[in-house]
Amino acid sequence: MNTENLNKTLVALIEKKRELNQLPYNDDRYDDIEEELHDLEDDFNEEFGPYLEDVLEDVHAKLCPDTDVLLPTAYLPNTLEGESGTDHKEGVWVDSDEFPGKEARLVLVPNPTRLILSVGKNIRKEVWTASE
Repeated sequence: MNTENLNKTLVALIEKKRELNQLPYNDDRYDDIEEELHDLEDDFNEEFGPYLEDVLEDVHAKLCPDTDVLLPTAYLPNTLEGESGTDHKEGVWVDSDEFPGKEARLVLVPNPTRLILSVGKNIRKEVWTASE
């Protein structure tokens, strides 16, 4: 797996997602940006989906076996800001065995490409990092 290309593509996708989220629905550019985002998501899932789905299946099996694995793009944050590139409300909600009864989310973030388990506002745990 070319992790540099994965990371670069992930950054571009999150930047496009941020661009769309900053526009009001009535902006003339909204539909075009939304279509560009969907095309980027489709390309991302096609190129990196099989690799990331295997990773996600492994992570889910270890951390949250009762939660279904979704498409990799579902795990993306809305921006690149913050310590781990996410706030505690982004990513995919999971039922974590390690943190029962707490709101836990898995988030796929870049620089380097990795999965973060986010629990509430204070816990951020790196659970996987891409490697060559």
